[in-house]
Amino acid sequence: MAEAHPVGFQWVMEAKRKGAKVFHVDPRFTRTSAVADAYLPIRAGTDIALLGGVVRYILDNDLDFREYVLSYTNAATIVSAEFSDTEDGDGFFSGFDPETGTYVQDSWQYEGHEGSSGSGHTAQERDSAAGLTHESHGAPVGGQTRRDETLQHPRCVYQILKRHFARYTPEMVERVCGISQAQFLELARAWTANSGRDRTGMLIYSVGWTQHSVGVQYIRTGAIIQLLLGNMGRPGGGVMALRGHASIQGSTDIPTLFNLLPGYLPMPHHAEHPSFDEWVDSIRHPGQKGFWGNARSFAASLLKAYWGDAATPENDFCYGYLPRLTGDHGTYQQVLNMIDGKIKGYFLLGQNPAVGSAHGRAQRLGMANLDWLVVRDLFMIESATFWQNGPEVATGEIVPEECRTEVFFLPAASHVEKEGTFTQTQRLLQWREKAVEPPGDARSELWFFYHLGRKLRERLADSPLPRDRALLDLTWDYPTHGPHAEPSAEAVLREINGYDVTTGRPLSGFAEARADGSTAIGCWIYSGVYADGVNQAARRRSRHEQDWVAAEWGWAWPANRRILYNRASADPDGNPWSERKRYVWWDADKAEWTGYDVPDFEKTKPPSYRPPPGASGTEGIAGDDPFVMQGDGKGWLYAPSGVLDGPLPTHYEPVESPVRNPLYGQQANPTRKMYAHPVNSVNPSPPQEHGQVFPYVFTVSRLTEHHTAGGMSRTVSPLAELQPEMFVEVSPALADEVGLTHLGWAHLVSGRAVIEAKVLVTDRLTPLRVDGRIIHQVWLPYHFGFEGLVTGDSANDLFGISLDPNVLIQESKVGTCDVRPGRRPTGPALLDLVADYQRRAGITPGQHAPAVTTDNEGKEHGAS
Repeated sequence: MAEAHPVGFQWVMEAKRKGAKVFHVDPRFTRTSAVADAYLPIRAGTDIALLGGVVRYILDNDLDFREYVLSYTNAATIVSAEFSDTEDGDGFFSGFDPETGTYVQDSWQYEGHEGSSGSGHTAQERDSAAGLTHESHGAPVGGQTRRDETLQHPRCVYQILKRHFARYTPEMVERVCGISQAQFLELARAWTANSGRDRTGMLIYSVGWTQHSVGVQYIRTGAIIQLLLGNMGRPGGGVMALRGHASIQGSTDIPTLFNLLPGYLPMPHHAEHPSFDEWVDSIRHPGQKGFWGNARSFAASLLKAYWGDAATPENDFCYGYLPRLTGDHGTYQQVLNMIDGKIKGYFLLGQNPAVGSAHGRAQRLGMANLDWLVVRDLFMIESATFWQNGPEVATGEIVPEECRTEVFFLPAASHVEKEGTFTQTQRLLQWREKAVEPPGDARSELWFFYHLGRKLRERLADSPLPRDRALLDLTWDYPTHGPHAEPSAEAVLREINGYDVTTGRPLSGFAEARADGSTAIGCWIYSGVYADGVNQAARRRSRHEQDWVAAEWGWAWPANRRILYNRASADPDGNPWSERKRYVWWDADKAEWTGYDVPDFEKTKPPSYRPPPGASGTEGIAGDDPFVMQGDGKGWLYAPSGVLDGPLPTHYEPVESPVRNPLYGQQANPTRKMYAHPVNSVNPSPPQEHGQVFPYVFTVSRLTEHHTAGGMSRTVSPLAELQPEMFVEVSPALADEVGLTHLGWAHLVSGRAVIEAKVLVTDRLTPLRVDGRIIHQVWLPYHFGFEGLVTGDSANDLFGISLDPNVLIQESKVGTCDVRPGRRPTGPALLDLVADYQRRAGITPGQHAPAVTTDNEGKEHGAS
């Protein structure tokens, strides 16, 4: 956090000065490690083993916050007798289908709910990253669930948790992660001490945690710990994701993701959701409890915002105009489709895949096979010049004179040259004014898309074709200003907020959304940001002029609520857990919830409320169920639905690893998304042969001086001077083993590419003893490419394409490689070197090792 988010890190240092203990877990000693109370070097890709050890420590020593756990989590809920765990299936849960590499989740359900998993199309769910949509709107839990409040039933979640994590001992943590037992126990004691009525602790993870083939399960394990310790929904607790830059949170709220619509409404699937009713019912699950029961109002209001007068109840609010998912439309499938000639043109904004995405060679070859490519950026980034300056020009794979792609480069305005909002990592919207005019022809994204849409609509104005109505019926009436007709960003924010269709009055919050077409809302979770016709995101009242929650600094979704599920900050009776942690509570005199924050609960629902039989929607949530977006109102220690690779986190090795999985016969995540394509390959890992060809682990992360793939920072001379060239950090022991010289050159080889870097021999990387042998890790920054004031090979070229099955995010924080002294070869000789490594490693591009590697062949790989 100090390295990548130094401004936010000031608050960690404030907490440390007040007595908080700071632990840093990272493969490399960084600026954060230097000021932490303890640094734990970890083998990249083994975080579940570490966190699982903490879960076991909590359960074995009865350190959970029992009153919180009993009341607010599903610990007491009883699971189906059909469920079998990875402990019984050698790394597989029940329900695994080896033909599709997916799970049917019926046996994971709560007892009596076996038929409600909704997982009949798990391969399709993986292709459409359906894990993310489940995470967003909750998987179905209809009716009542059986519970054992004593937590003694062998199939209650609490007992399943104890059995599942029993093997994650301190000894196993040391064996898998390379973290000593003493270091682990120091962490476990400190973390668990921050629990109970009077204490909370926070888990902060870098967004790189998601970039693993089990990334979702990393975060799930952290959430399990925080639920067991009573750290969710309470001040000083929670799980905070450090996003990649200032508005990545906004880019998922109002998404740049192929499978979501604004406010985490899932994109409809062509086969599953042929009608508006079927689409809405897949979100709200008729009969289910929780706030997603209002999904029809959110969906109708969104379509009304899109198509205005044309959207009526009679035509299902133009639902027929919405695009449909037909499969995997993610960025990695797209680039392989480009190589295969299935995509003709591409718009590229806010991304630099030529050096910023995994498998850079595939990215560049894909873009070289388009008819046209539109790049909008501040500078001539690598994704605009790959056809003339990319590494494949030197190898002869791209011939500039013959490259078919016509590149249109359109200069973009920077964040200080346009107005609008950022949505920060803590869901906080902050308005920014335009500080200076953009130079020359540089324009904002808002200007580009508004005028592109305007021109397309003008050209199609006389079209009689039904296919063009979706574009022509759009509400495209944003006011413009200035010499370049810049659209009003405030007008867009007003539309996002939502308004009464009849009067135009801005809505005060999402509770005003209606399903009859009388409200239009561009993003329901943002409703209230323009309440009373005032730009709430532009508020900047000093923290010295308000209380410590600072509700008048910017605006947080939803409803300006600063902590989600904050009903959990009070005990089941509605009283603060302690005066020290007083946050939201039930005021019996006023018969309402009150506090420092906006209560995340129905304002007048008392703690004593119990839903009548058959109640659904918000009526089905009891007065002591704080997790109001979940179908049972509970925090899920165990996920019966919605996580495609298992109801509980399980340690699997990274897709590329020099180590055999010490816990199970199953080596890597058996449900990971793999692409059998001639351009793609995976380095061998145990139990495959030839793993010794790539004996070293490499991992990547960022430097303070550069930003993401470097397109902005490598063009700024002071930053370029501070970090002037690509380098690789290695330990003194590895330098001796390989023959590397400090400040000399090395080249790194994977089954996809060879890159070179200057050598930095440093103690910041610790050789780790893992499963009885020494594992060396090397570290690389991922900021370099072939354009800018300073240049260098791209670390992302080394990675292949393997994805987490829930959200289709690539494993780009860990891989295997060989390290050799000296500079890499150039031209065709570089391809020859890669081919030689592929031959020695037994790699056939386009063919993957079997996903199933368990030694337990007789149990059908855990299939039920």
